[in-house]
Amino acid sequence: MNWAALRPARKAPAALWLPGLLAVALTFIPVFYLALRSTEDGWSPWSRAFHTSVPQLLQRSLWLAAVVALFCVAVAVPAAWLTTRADIPARRVWSVLLTVPLAIPSYITALAVVAFLGPKGMLQGWLEPLGVDRLPEVYGFWGAAFTLTCAGYPYVYLVVRAALASADTAEEEASRSLGVSPLRTFFAITLPGLVPALAAGILLSVLYTLSDFGAVSLLNYSTFTRDIFIEYQSSFDRTGAAVLGAILGLVTLLILTSELGVRSWLARGRKRRQAAVRLVPLGRWGVLALAFLSIAVSLALVLPVGVLIYWLINGLRANADFPALAPAVRHSVEMALAGAAITVALAFPVAILSARYGGLLARAAEQAAYITHALPGLVVALALVFFGIRYATGLYQTVWMLLLAYVILFVPNALSALRGTLVRQPANLEDAAASLGKGPLMAIATVTAPLARPGLAAAFALVFLTIMKELPATLILSPPGYQTLPGLVWSRSTDALYAGAALPALALIAVAAIPVGLLAWKGDIGALES
Repeated sequence: MNWAALRPARKAPAALWLPGLLAVALTFIPVFYLALRSTEDGWSPWSRAFHTSVPQLLQRSLWLAAVVALFCVAVAVPAAWLTTRADIPARRVWSVLLTVPLAIPSYITALAVVAFLGPKGMLQGWLEPLGVDRLPEVYGFWGAAFTLTCAGYPYVYLVVRAALASADTAEEEASRSLGVSPLRTFFAITLPGLVPALAAGILLSVLYTLSDFGAVSLLNYSTFTRDIFIEYQSSFDRTGAAVLGAILGLVTLLILTSELGVRSWLARGRKRRQAAVRLVPLGRWGVLALAFLSIAVSLALVLPVGVLIYWLINGLRANADFPALAPAVRHSVEMALAGAAITVALAFPVAILSARYGGLLARAAEQAAYITHALPGLVVALALVFFGIRYATGLYQTVWMLLLAYVILFVPNALSALRGTLVRQPANLEDAAASLGKGPLMAIATVTAPLARPGLAAAFALVFLTIMKELPATLILSPPGYQTLPGLVWSRSTDALYAGAALPALALIAVAAIPVGLLAWKGDIGALES
């Protein structure tokens, strides 16, 4: 082992270590909870779980994750190629439309799928004059797979599109100049170069599917997250929920380890494009390409938004009871702004330590901060309930506990965007500032932070977006009577008050779409890869 590589290149100031270590310490709260709660009655709960529910849950969860990943690749790779390599009109607009579904939570997409494609849904009503009395059942595995593909393909699309946008296209240009068809060029040259990006995208899709709670709950498909929530609600003894949470955490931690390795491989394999891309003329295939993009956008974006607008219009006509929207919007935006600001402030020192100073301790701090990336929001929320009742009663059932959950959950998201910006900055500018007599903190304030402004903005936007969408932690940790947009959507939809759910759902999508649309339009796609 090269021990010299693990020694820091420079001595980091203590002022960086204090917030950095605080961010790392917070991530260990869920780990401590799972280790303590799942073993306080010995190993018998583990034995019972492995002999009853775990094998089936593991099979169902991993099978769903694998199928969703396959579907996401089938949608994302053609879409990414068409928006970077083909001469389709309005490529930037299509890129934004393909990215905006990130702003739609999976539980809202699930509601739309049930309402439109269900056995007695809107589509069946339209087909009834043609003799169609009932559509196939939408609940269960295939409904969950379809819904999570619509909600999750943008994660794969963003990674693959970023890889295509930054790739050296010289070999592709040479291939086409020799008369090789675009299709053969894609499979012979472009696709092999996308293997690292595809691997990273698949792993992100798998992690997203394993951590999802809303879609699988609404579509009645049993996975770890759904059963953990049922165990939490139906049993006074939370040991069973903790055991299932620990097992899910271990499974996803193994997947996360693979993701981090692939991510470093992807970063090493990227080559900056050397020249402007010569767009491939699609000719008569252009109509099929536009049809493909239109179907993807229709299912992932138009379908959920259209169903919500339909519910809203029907509710207005029927004078339905709509919830008070202003407090929920204010609370959600306030929590997203505050959570994003605190999360980025804590993640920035960790990113600087890792990218600028290096060393074994900085690398360990960075890796430790990613631990919660392997834990669903439901598990983190249960950990903080335990933490609040036993050790922090003053924080329990306050907005501060909810903010703490957001920080723990989304420090990895901010860290990914920040570190990606910092590693591309020239370190000699900070060295020049030091040679002029500026201390480390002054150099960070006057040189590092201004240069990292795009990464800081992208990290803030990404955390803001994910906080706006977060459901299980918000449901469990919101103070009594504290309404948020996800909470309103969930409570109204579970009570079958769909008109009342439509208004907060549309408001949530509108607010969350702002950072996604801005980043996609500006081309800061790589910032969303995490």
